[in-house]
Amino acid sequence: MPSRDISSTPESTFDQVVRDLAGVTARPEVVLTEVPAPSRVAPYAMALTADVLASGNDDDDRELASGRFVVLHDPAAPEPWQGAWRVVTFARANLEPELGEDPLLNDVGWSWLLEALEGHDAPFHAPSGTVTHVVSSGYGGLSDSGTSTEIEVRASWSPTGLELPAHLHAWVGLLCTLAGLPPLPEGVVALPRPRR
Repeated sequence: MPSRDISSTPESTFDQVVRDLAGVTARPEVVLTEVPAPSRVAPYAMALTADVLASGNDDDDRELASGRFVVLHDPAAPEPWQGAWRVVTFARANLEPELGEDPLLNDVGWSWLLEALEGHDAPFHAPSGTVTHVVSSGYGGLSDSGTSTEIEVRASWSPTGLELPAHLHAWVGLLCTLAGLPPLPEGVVALPRPRR
């Protein structure tokens, strides 16, 4: 029986990608959590959720943005993916109410995603997605709530190569942009959030 190099099997490659993603450290305001992944879309999948909190301390844990990051791997390389790997994401945040009046807000939301991917050296191809913003006004018993604007960015793309941590960092960067957090300066590393 010939020997088989298990280091190049789809399972071992996917397991290494999962380990790489588990090693990602986000800035203190971001809480990453692994959650059950969709099981019918691809033979291999992993999913993370993220919550961006108002601060990195326990005094103010208001949620500013949230989302989901899913990595799919199908060695059969489905044609729409144009490859064997696909990242599927969702990001949601409340924005300043006056931003809801901007007719270019959806275009800006999409550009934030593309800029995040480029800024984190996360090469990709075959992007697709939607950007939706909703402006809500309270009436009657809810008239005190005023006007609110929410934005949702749903996107998927095929990574070029297996440097998936760069794609996760880019997506977290998008979430932080949606949440209104200032970018970290070049060379500054965020300290991890203390465990409770």
